[in-house]
Amino acid sequence: MGVLIVDDEPLARARLARQLQSIDGCQLLGEAADGESALQQLDSLDPDLLLLDIEMPGENGLQLATQITNRPNPPAIIFCTAHDEFALPAFAVAPSGYLLKPVNVEQLAQAIAQARRLSKPQLLQTESNSPTASSGRRQIKAVSRRGVQLIDVDDIRCFIAEDKYVIAHHSGGETVLDESLKELEAEFGERFVRVHRSAIVAREYITALVRNGSGRHYIHLRGVTAAPEVSRRLLSRVKSLLQQVETV
Repeated sequence: MGVLIVDDEPLARARLARQLQSIDGCQLLGEAADGESALQQLDSLDPDLLLLDIEMPGENGLQLATQITNRPNPPAIIFCTAHDEFALPAFAVAPSGYLLKPVNVEQLAQAIAQARRLSKPQLLQTESNSPTASSGRRQIKAVSRRGVQLIDVDDIRCFIAEDKYVIAHHSGGETVLDESLKELEAEFGERFVRVHRSAIVAREYITALVRNGSGRHYIHLRGVTAAPEVSRRLLSRVKSLLQQVETV
């Protein structure tokens, strides 16, 4: 994987260059200290990946990334920045990763491994060739101070709304998402079913419908401890779904 480092700080470029040497399958093609130099090297070197700072003199990293992603077959982009407040605007440009400085080699290796799978041209080609593309994304990005987490949708057992956020429960634990339950249901409605105004669950992971001593019903899901409550209004629908599953 050919890599171009774009950062106005020489020490930051040197640090990333040293770390790349220990990551299998990566080759440093060049370095740039500003957007103009980066665009010139982009044409001459044709890198697979950019490690891109955000705050730079002249054109900043967000502006540069917007230009690059609008090109045919753009490289993957991993932002490397000292500021976490750029995370949400950065992901409007659809990068493959977002790392906070000082970047350590483990974070960088993980982000590069993700970028290999999720570079924009590969993702678009995969989605266009996939017979299930209409059922939504294959992975969901969650941005936090620790960087970017990618969750396989097939591994998510349920989405539960709590206060202003939605929590995805999966085999690796719980992840807070900045997406609404309504949006997620609209996108993944073929795989998930609404059981409560605050919860949708993955059909394939439902193991049982349980009634407690107070008469409330809960869904048990394989692989997680979360057990979303089933509302009275949706109870008959859930029972019907379980009967269909049992007869298959």
